[in-house]
Amino acid sequence: MQQTNKIYIAGHNGMVGSAIVRKLKAEGYNNLILRSSKELDLRNQSAVNAFFEAEKPDYVFLAAAKVGGIVANNTYRADFLYDNLMIEANIIHAAFVHKVTKLLFLGSSCIYPKFAPQPMKEEDLLTGILEQTNEPYAIAKIAGIKLCENYRRQYGCDFISAMPTNLYGPGDNYDLEKSHVIPALIRKMHLGKCLEQGDWKALRADFDRLPIEGVNGSNNDEDIIAKLNKYGITTQQPTPNHQQPKTNTQVTLWGSGTPLREFMHVDDLASACYFLMQNYSEEQFVNIGSGQELSIKDLAIMIKEIVGFEGELVFDKTKPDGTPRKLMDSGKLMGMGYKVEIELKKGLANVYRIVFFI
Repeated sequence: MQQTNKIYIAGHNGMVGSAIVRKLKAEGYNNLILRSSKELDLRNQSAVNAFFEAEKPDYVFLAAAKVGGIVANNTYRADFLYDNLMIEANIIHAAFVHKVTKLLFLGSSCIYPKFAPQPMKEEDLLTGILEQTNEPYAIAKIAGIKLCENYRRQYGCDFISAMPTNLYGPGDNYDLEKSHVIPALIRKMHLGKCLEQGDWKALRADFDRLPIEGVNGSNNDEDIIAKLNKYGITTQQPTPNHQQPKTNTQVTLWGSGTPLREFMHVDDLASACYFLMQNYSEEQFVNIGSGQELSIKDLAIMIKEIVGFEGELVFDKTKPDGTPRKLMDSGKLMGMGYKVEIELKKGLANVYRIVFFI
């Protein structure tokens, strides 16, 4: 890949795509092709074909996808399956038709069976049943992998795939219904801290930047409190007693907190994608992970400390946990010489400062 090549980053406004753009620019690549979803609907085959015909990219990073956390995945099942199938099929086929030199497709660790041996190896794909809460999204991503494999087998296309672990970083989605676990925890803890401190200026600023179902900073106190309560952020004013704190604030989280998860900063993922595009050209997809895991409870405690929330964490065990453990075996990638740079606690603290202007 040369700096003069035309490089298309599908999904450049998303967390992953924007990180890839940052990485490419840092490496001196400025001939980048970028289109927002408003400019180009990737679900529209004719529009995608016309775009490839006009732009003729040499390389493609396929980071565009409809994404969300456990609630969104389980609620919008048909949307997650249809949208992701259409996006990847249209781009991969257009890349073949218009003779793209190389394409990198990004999947997800949810492609692996719910009870896959740990750590999960690339060879574990399709060896067991999937986690039901995100099965449609996983099936779409598996289809993307198989498209790349079989365009390579039938037509000799240099299409490769990579499966990232759970990601966090700048540009994430902080919607309390549709976000992944880290942005959801960070925002819940931040709102809980504002509530326990009675910092209504900060609360209203948060709702102004990120309205929740039509409620913004201009709503009255009761509306904001009701919306916070809906998402498990509650407070009680105790009876007057100088030995008691001002408030008893709780943040309720889904599940038991026992599932183990691996997390990676999105800038590390972008570096890995750049590394693979430069150094890898095989049919087998490649895991991209940090190699480190911790429980959701320990993650919540870490974020609680970073944010400075002093209230109580409550785990609602009536809600689903999802897959009990998801650790990627990234030995193949590490064996090629790639190394993770950003330590989790440092990365989380940096993200909190960036997103909430701390």
